Amino acid sequence: MQLARLIRSLDVLDSRGAMDLDITDISYHSHRVKEGTLFVAIPGTKQDGHQFIEEVITRGAGAVIVEQMPPRLGDIPLVVVKDARRALAQVSAEFFSHPSREITLVGITGTNGKTTTSYLIESIIKAAGKEVGVIGTINYRMRGKEQPAPTTTPQSYDLQQLLREMVAAGMEYVVMEVSSHALDQDRVRGCHFDVGVFTNISPEHLDYHEDMDKYFAAKKRLFHEFLPESEKAPWAILNLDDPLLGDLPKELPPARQMTYGLDQGAVRAPKREISLTGIRAALSTPVGTIEIGTSLIGEYNLYNILAATAVGISLGIPSEAIRQGIKDLSLVPGRMERIGDGNPWVLVDYAHKPEALEKSIMEVKKLAAGKVFVVFGCGGDRDRSKRAPMGRIGVKWADLAIITSDNPRTEDPLKIIEEIEQGAREVSPHRYLVIPDRREAIKKAIALAGEQDCVLITGKGHETYQIIGEERLPFDDREEARQALANRGTGQ
Repeated sequence: MQLARLIRSLDVLDSRGAMDLDITDISYHSHRVKEGTLFVAIPGTKQDGHQFIEEVITRGAGAVIVEQMPPRLGDIPLVVVKDARRALAQVSAEFFSHPSREITLVGITGTNGKTTTSYLIESIIKAAGKEVGVIGTINYRMRGKEQPAPTTTPQSYDLQQLLREMVAAGMEYVVMEVSSHALDQDRVRGCHFDVGVFTNISPEHLDYHEDMDKYFAAKKRLFHEFLPESEKAPWAILNLDDPLLGDLPKELPPARQMTYGLDQGAVRAPKREISLTGIRAALSTPVGTIEIGTSLIGEYNLYNILAATAVGISLGIPSEAIRQGIKDLSLVPGRMERIGDGNPWVLVDYAHKPEALEKSIMEVKKLAAGKVFVVFGCGGDRDRSKRAPMGRIGVKWADLAIITSDNPRTEDPLKIIEEIEQGAREVSPHRYLVIPDRREAIKKAIALAGEQDCVLITGKGHETYQIIGEERLPFDDREEARQALANRGTGQ
């Protein structure tokens, strides 16, 4: 594809060199550059792509997009833009011929619930007999094929490439989790959405966004900027019960908006029953009552079901397919995933933020007949401000909290635990244990629990590794819980 065609949608500040050359690929990684590649120099938090311009020229780069015109470097074509990340998204969409125009694209943002909601929507679409791909936290998948997800939402080039692959594989729909980082960094620019979902919002990633105002502003970009730029007529699906969503429902066109809530909104669940074995509800919707049943548990999963139902209705999917799709989804990996037969109840959940931890414990307390034991920690090299609040929440709501190691990364796990303990001690010095070894912490919780009790293991969910230093060591909370239950049964 000619460079001139690739850059036609950019706001070019300056350029030099021939614009009629053929570009064979695009890259934002210098080591992936080969003959004929367009290199986009992105300023990052650790490295700046502008530092590698000479290197990419020696590798055969055909042209370079920059934010600052470098010293004269031969005859290589250069394009200067104000925002290289935005430019990368625009040229990537053009390079892959705008694959989102050829599919029905659903984007889900929010602090919690994105993954489960994406699984529910996927199941509903499959129940309608349609082909669907998913891009999200756990993996990227289509037609039974899965690949690991390095990030929730890929960088714009990788995203457009993946969307093109999904189109080529015959996907009619794609469901995508859209992170705040992706929105802030323009990764989804050039995506033509059919539906955007906002599940909820609470403090997260403040080490990156600095404060809640900036975090919320990043999330709202999906609705204020990227949905309006879609060439389609997109729907906005909004949670009316989240007080922090503020006036967002009033800010968007009502004609293409659908709200949901437990007792308010276009999609709601006035009749509902939630237990440790699942959810039963009669959903009131614009297309009539939909009776649903699922083995998913917890009130917040009912919210995810309401969001997915609203998406299904907005896409014109029949009520029976919505009902069947919700029924068919038996579990979401590491999201309130039940382990064993319920003696005691053991649940593995991804909750790794203060509000998510509080919701998980509170939900289990409402449903469990006995005591609630919680095992949790905090990740290293991540937002330190949430550690003391996590300690306060764990000790406040659980009958016994066991503070342990999560993914310490390059931090000292004992130092992380000390920071968690600062919050725990404020509540009670007598209602928690410290067991730094995560395997031993899980064993201890399950050994202490009675038959009517519930053990909630949080923080890592679906992850099959523990990051210690720079190493990813095999570790799966679910497998550790199964082993601990087996040992409990044999008296070990």
